[in-house]
Amino acid sequence: MTTHVSPPASSRSSRRALRTAVLAAAPALALVASPVHADVPEGWGGETEVNSLDTLNALAIYVGAPLLLFVIILVAVYLPAMVRGEKLLPDHSAGEGQWIGGPRQGVAELPAPDNENSRAGGASGSW
Repeated sequence: MTTHVSPPASSRSSRRALRTAVLAAAPALALVASPVHADVPEGWGGETEVNSLDTLNALAIYVGAPLLLFVIILVAVYLPAMVRGEKLLPDHSAGEGQWIGGPRQGVAELPAPDNENSRAGGASGSW
């Protein structure tokens, strides 16, 4: 059997009063607030000042900066490997072929074909 214990009446009324005060405070603060009167900073008024960007500066910003960032990252990645003397490019030389799961001695362990109709010795095909 479960018995629910309710909070005392004074606790409920204090919560209700707090909830009412919080809900009433928001509209009251919005009504009390007034706009701030400040002067417009110099240069923001009706003056029109155009700052133009010439072609050389635009190229330096939009092409040179990303290119410089690319080079810095490239050097940060490859320089430690070059200092250690590691190879930077993969080795594409033709190495030994591997037969995974095949005989350990290579094709020497495979049985030789007994006659013309024998299927021993590897794959075959006919047309």
